[in-house]
Amino acid sequence: MPGKLQRVGTRLKIQILFKKYLSYLYDYSKNLPSFALSYKSDKPMATPKTEAFTKAEQDLAAFAKALSHPARIAILKILAKQHECVCGKIVDVLPLAQSTVSQHLKELLNAGLIRGTVDGPKSCYCINWKAFEKINGEFNFLFSSLKTQNAKLCC
Repeated sequence: MPGKLQRVGTRLKIQILFKKYLSYLYDYSKNLPSFALSYKSDKPMATPKTEAFTKAEQDLAAFAKALSHPARIAILKILAKQHECVCGKIVDVLPLAQSTVSQHLKELLNAGLIRGTVDGPKSCYCINWKAFEKINGEFNFLFSSLKTQNAKLCC
């Protein structure tokens, strides 16, 4: 019985503290100016701004994001060394859990950097070289145009 009474007592203390906290918030809100309590905006809160950029800029950013993790770079290196699709060997080479490797493969697949086939528990992956050629050209164009602009404008 002492345990049950102790739990009831603790629950009661929590309820009392919660009521005090609510009354504190209520008292605090009475001291706020009226505009702070009734503020409404015509603008939506956090909206994505990606539509303000060109499709090429969005694609380039997506590829850069897919390459932004060292594990994904390592996966691409493993795939590039092979001259055929790699099935299940990636997990054996990397110091990561199978589920983590799967997440990284999913990101690379979504970005179009690799191609893959899933046949039950067996998955095979290889690099999508057409996508790499495209992105290589876009990165080269970006860097050369930035370099040209910088040479003209900066110290």
